[in-house]
Amino acid sequence: MGAEKDVAGKTIVVAGASSGFGRGAAERLGELGANVVVAARRSAVLDEVAEKITSAGGAALAVPTDVSDPDAVHRLAQAALQRFGGIDLWVNNVGIAALGFFWDVPLPDHARIVDVNVKGLMYGAHVALRHFVERGEGTLVNVGSVESEIPLAYQTSYAASKAAVLSLGRSLNEELRLAGLSDRIKVGTIMPWAVDTPFWSHTANYTGRTPRMAALDDPRIVVDAIVRACVDPKEEQPVGGKARGAKLSHQLFPDLAERVSAKIADAESKKGVPVANTTGAIYEPLVAGTTVDGGVRERVEREDEERRERERLRGERRTAKS
Repeated sequence: MGAEKDVAGKTIVVAGASSGFGRGAAERLGELGANVVVAARRSAVLDEVAEKITSAGGAALAVPTDVSDPDAVHRLAQAALQRFGGIDLWVNNVGIAALGFFWDVPLPDHARIVDVNVKGLMYGAHVALRHFVERGEGTLVNVGSVESEIPLAYQTSYAASKAAVLSLGRSLNEELRLAGLSDRIKVGTIMPWAVDTPFWSHTANYTGRTPRMAALDDPRIVVDAIVRACVDPKEEQPVGGKARGAKLSHQLFPDLAERVSAKIADAESKKGVPVANTTGAIYEPLVAGTTVDGGVRERVEREDEERRERERLRGERRTAKS
């Protein structure tokens, strides 16, 4: 298998490795023989991920890291260098969100999203690229979103931050070209559709309803895309048919695509069950949500079934009264 040949023995830093496709990618890369340095805020979960990699015969190092702290990101890189002697690839999988109308989300939450999704990703990119330039080769994989291309209602600051991720990758590739390094140092941006991961239980939420999105993708397709990007990075890599279709529709009919995406987000949000506002895990990590899959699709199915049953009962009552 090509990926196995190309990542075996390589040292790969994976940020956001305590859940979702960050965890999935870290475990898969370990299975393929890479030295995996896993980073996130939850130290106990990182130890669990590292243990799973080593018990399968791989090599792993867990480094608790809040990517919004530049000193912590520097320490992450130093720990990787001390343990494995170099870094071949850096996977910048960082992303938090706050759901709700922009004006209903507290300003500190918006600022926190920028601190993590933009500044945190830039800290990782800066540390990685300085090392890659010094050693003359390397690959940086940034995890963006389909929202890097198409902004989505109720996720304004998240969409803005993911647009920044794509713009950063484009600019970095041009700078590497100008420096004569583009044949040896690559920057790729992964652009998934909405995915069923613990992201939805970790997000801050001011919609008054459980967070949802239509036709969530399975996280495994994003895990596979990240692994492929470690071997063959693309400047822009939409993941799955929905992401590719959304990107193409926005390029052809931008205004229409944005209105349609907003309607989809609004319709799905209104189907949610009432819940209290929460800051989720954007400031402090939660104990829950440590798996690759988030179980959101199952929850959505239950909510939809319960809603249909309520509508059926209301219909029966109206019929009985008439």
